[in-house]
Amino acid sequence: MATFISHSPAETEALGESWGRAVTRGLVIGLSGDLGAGKTQLVKGLARGLDITTRVHSPTFTLVNEYSGGRLRLFHLDLYRLETREQIIGAGLEEYLQPDGVAVIEWAERWLENEHPTSNIQHPTSKSLGKIRRAWIEVFSETQRRITYEDLGA
Repeated sequence: MATFISHSPAETEALGESWGRAVTRGLVIGLSGDLGAGKTQLVKGLARGLDITTRVHSPTFTLVNEYSGGRLRLFHLDLYRLETREQIIGAGLEEYLQPDGVAVIEWAERWLENEHPTSNIQHPTSKSLGKIRRAWIEVFSETQRRITYEDLGA
């Protein structure tokens, strides 16, 4: 498990950008953190690292935004408006567990069974996950965030 301390939105985006430069097809990134913690900032950086030039914004009302034109397609999911696994599965989002590109899931704890960094991850459905990175963003102050993350799976 790795920890990164961000002191600004720009530093959070820079972490995302470094992930985007290194990411490979099929990765699912599950993000957890309070409103305003910086989840979308991280995704903006990830898109930049994938060479995606389209403006990234949270898909709160659409559930999924898809960005192309970069090295890999980026699928950005926001589960804030869905409260149960049944609602998520009913929305047809399972296909994003094995993306043809990279999928980022905000509010991932609503789909993944365990939300704390010290617990073992369990798969949300019988469909197997490939590579997954779980990240937790904690707000320490107006400008400081602790981002803890780990890679699991193949």
